[in-house]
Amino acid sequence: MRDSKDRCPKDQSVRNLKVILSYDGSEFSGWQVQPDVVTVQGTLASAIGRITGEKVLPQGSGRTDAGVHALAQVMTFVTESLVPTENFVKALNDILPAAVRVLEVSEAPPEFHARHSARAKTYRYRIYRQAICPPFLARYVWHYPYPLDEQAMIRSASLVVGELDFTSFAAVDPERGRDEDAVSNVRSISSSTWERTGDEFVYTVRGSGFLHHMVRNLVGTFILVGKGTLQVEDVTRILEAHSRSAAGPTAPAGGLYLVDVEY
Repeated sequence: MRDSKDRCPKDQSVRNLKVILSYDGSEFSGWQVQPDVVTVQGTLASAIGRITGEKVLPQGSGRTDAGVHALAQVMTFVTESLVPTENFVKALNDILPAAVRVLEVSEAPPEFHARHSARAKTYRYRIYRQAICPPFLARYVWHYPYPLDEQAMIRSASLVVGELDFTSFAAVDPERGRDEDAVSNVRSISSSTWERTGDEFVYTVRGSGFLHHMVRNLVGTFILVGKGTLQVEDVTRILEAHSRSAAGPTAPAGGLYLVDVEY
């Protein structure tokens, strides 16, 4: 398959298309194409192939895990097809399963890449706090009806703002180091907040980039603060430990959403 690295910028017949899409991650085994399982990337590659007759592998802004959702994922792919961008939206949505919707297709400069060109991302994590979770919400929140000190969790969230080493919150990523990505675990977080919204307690974090399972590991650690197992100031100690074993467990995938990608 041809990916976005196989561009021919001098060839005017080749276009680099930027696609904004939304998907229900509970239907897929994550973003990245894998053998014998249904993934978002593989599903999109198949749909594009049916329209253009080309074998392309669309490149996403990041690899969401199985069960993680996206409100505005961004992907790019290179095509020689003459199909107008506005027609791609309808054609793709006609082919794709209902769990994936293409929101916008536009032509991007040859050098634009969904992942490498990204400057910031925003993720949101939803926790449902009432005793009974409606069945229609179950796949899209973490149902946690148990006592939590939400004010302590709000205070602890601010401790991860800044340019910090997030090794303690990073799961092992077998794909890291296979390309030109740096191996540093330092990331810059510009905003980290918890907010009560009706029956939900919602975590929103914006940063330059995120490590494998980083947001879910942060949420799992903040939950321990809310339970009183950890104190607010322990979050700083965990960051300084540079050890995954120092932090809390990984929160379930279903409550996590990729909200926005900035360029």
